[in-house]
Amino acid sequence: MRLTKFLSSVAVTTGLFLAGATASNAEINIKLEPFVSGVNAPLAMVQPNGDDRKFVIEQFGKIKIIGADGQLQPTPFLDIRNLIVTQYHDFDERGLLGLAFHPDFKTNGKFYIAYSGNINFQGDLGKLFWWDHTNVVAEYTVSADDPDVADPHSARIITQIDWPQFNHNGHWIGFGPDDGYLYISSGDGGYANDWGIGHNVTEGNGQDLSVLHGKILRIDVNKSADGNNYAIPADNPFAKDDDARSEIYAYGLRNPWRCSFDMKDGRLFCADVQQNSYEEVDIITSGANYGWRKKEATHCFDYTQPDNHPASCDSTGLVDPILSYKNCTAQPDGCLGISVTGGYVYRGSTSSWDGKYIFGDWSKSFAEKDGQIFFGTEGADGKWSMEVANIVGMDGKKPYILAFAQDAAGEVYALTSVTTGPNGTLDTIYKIVPAD
Repeated sequence: MRLTKFLSSVAVTTGLFLAGATASNAEINIKLEPFVSGVNAPLAMVQPNGDDRKFVIEQFGKIKIIGADGQLQPTPFLDIRNLIVTQYHDFDERGLLGLAFHPDFKTNGKFYIAYSGNINFQGDLGKLFWWDHTNVVAEYTVSADDPDVADPHSARIITQIDWPQFNHNGHWIGFGPDDGYLYISSGDGGYANDWGIGHNVTEGNGQDLSVLHGKILRIDVNKSADGNNYAIPADNPFAKDDDARSEIYAYGLRNPWRCSFDMKDGRLFCADVQQNSYEEVDIITSGANYGWRKKEATHCFDYTQPDNHPASCDSTGLVDPILSYKNCTAQPDGCLGISVTGGYVYRGSTSSWDGKYIFGDWSKSFAEKDGQIFFGTEGADGKWSMEVANIVGMDGKKPYILAFAQDAAGEVYALTSVTTGPNGTLDTIYKIVPAD
């Protein structure tokens, strides 16, 4: 899921470091207003177009409905726990990872999920013995008898990507607001430093255009072609490149953990979890290379010495993040967290927040919960600054920040957990509101 390092407790201090951005002294005071509780590791909450319900995915394999009355319905919309690999209770990055509703969901009842299934090794004994799982995107349809229950027998597999390690899955999914294509975030395959079993030895998966790991993918689920349950949009940047996978929309990513389209202008924002020293947020554009494994955020990267950044490297054609900050693992002085969590551009009723990108970090430490929430602001010159939100009225360390969500009115929510693993039903979704 989010975390990338094989993890140790670290000492942290407060402060701010921005690469490719400027710091702001403005203080943003917020409250986390409880919206719904009693959920299991919520990784997404999605409201379909023209629908007053919100759908929550729980990491261990259920989709729950929050009704128009704000109440969590007891009967799952869909339960796929039987399709998901056995998870580690203390910490896991696999599970039910993504949810997207077809743009015509109101009429066709189609929706899409992303999950970590058992390895589909297809006779490859190397994958059987050494690889971990298969990340799947599947299409489902609402049952004919009850709009609050999906038809569990309607599954149509869209994509299957074999995964060498348990981590760096990505697998946020969402439909482009302008083109209607399905976008899929894909991590580099796992472990650390884009190295090891299942990784390109010479350049890493992020830079290897022949594999789907470490990419943003873009496909047309309304058509089928070449034996697949999807077609390639003609304007994909590598659609006619025989040396690259035509599904690729952008590349050079490590673990894009939660993406979103701006409700106003359609820009695609992704937070990309980095290695030990820095975290980053990107605006994703067609054909762009975001640098991993050549760079970690704005800094040159050497996978053999991940904490010692070379003074120079070939950055030709690489796109720097709009925001970055220090990771507490290797840069404790002035750090802000250890695993960035992507959010949403605010388009709700608080006018002073309009256009700000609300995002966060899972925690400042793996040893204890200490989640962070940030506000990113775009200046007139196109450069971004960020502020650490001051959370009012919540004593002690804040819960782990798993994900964010946005409703049809443009309001933003924080999806949180009090444990490091997908355990029980102890977790809460909060609405982010002004404290002033």
